[in-house]
Amino acid sequence: RGKKGSLVAILQGVQDIYGYLPQQVMDYLASTMKIKPAKIYGVATFYTQFRLQPVGKYHILLCQGTACHVNGSERILTAICEELNIKPNETSSDRLFTLDCVACLGCCSLAPVMMINEQAYGPLTPDKALKIIRDLAASEQQVCEGGKKE
Repeated sequence: RGKKGSLVAILQGVQDIYGYLPQQVMDYLASTMKIKPAKIYGVATFYTQFRLQPVGKYHILLCQGTACHVNGSERILTAICEELNIKPNETSSDRLFTLDCVACLGCCSLAPVMMINEQAYGPLTPDKALKIIRDLAASEQQVCEGGKKE
C-alpha cells in the first residue's frame, strides 16, 4: 500500500495473470495503493508493454527489423491486415488473433519472420503467412464443430 515505486511491477504481474490490464483491477489498485486512477492509467499508457484490451488467443508478432523489412515484411503485414480485417495493435472480431509489429524478433536468419504464441515462422511470404493463420483459424473451427484438435 502506498508504494508507488512498485506500480510498474504490480501492473506487469496483473498483465501476466489477465493478459491485459482490466479497468476494474486498475481501479482496485488505485484504491488500495492510494494512487489516483489517472496516475495508474498514465503509467499503463506510457509503457508500450501494457495492454488495456484483451489479446487474442493467437498473438502474432510480426518483425519489422531491417532484415525482415528488406525481405518483404510490409507485404506480409498488408496481407495479414487484409485477411483478419485489423490493423497493427488490434484484435480480430472473433478474438482469435491479435497483431503487433515489433522492431526485431532476433531471428534474422529466418527473415521475414513472425512469431505466434512464442513459435517462430519464417522465412515467410504473404501466402505462407496467410496459410499459417488460416490453418490456425480452421483448427479452431474444427474444435467448435465438435472435432478434435490434434
